[in-house]
Amino acid sequence: MLERFEKFSCAVSEISRYWHKIASEELSKYGLKSSHASYLTTVYRFDGDITSPKICELCGRDKSDVSRMMSILEKKGLVKKESVHQNQYAGYWKLTDEGRKVAEVINQKATCAVEKAGAGLTDENRQIFYQSLEIITNNLRQISEEGL
Repeated sequence: MLERFEKFSCAVSEISRYWHKIASEELSKYGLKSSHASYLTTVYRFDGDITSPKICELCGRDKSDVSRMMSILEKKGLVKKESVHQNQYAGYWKLTDEGRKVAEVINQKATCAVEKAGAGLTDENRQIFYQSLEIITNNLRQISEEGL
């Protein structure tokens, strides 16, 4: 059992480390950090029709992290918040023209990275892998909420 734990822990850590390294190298060209990638690609996918709570859900981040990151992206002129309310509460995030250009490049790079990372996997392997990851994520979420 410990060997499975070590393999799992090491693999997750390595994947995270390499992903952040690749993303940092690619995003540094825009003065961004690796953590901005998921926010930009998510807003790109739902451009004009995504709220901060939905970003929290899709990116697996808490409200304060989303607020901080979206504020950074807004200050960099990549996103803007539109709302019918004067105080921008419960508004929808949109990409600026510059944000759209950056997000398109990031999406292309992410697609390329995912393809290269998954080289050698059959469609069946890939499907099982993502199903397994989802099960593990849900189980760990439940354990973290309820305890062991």
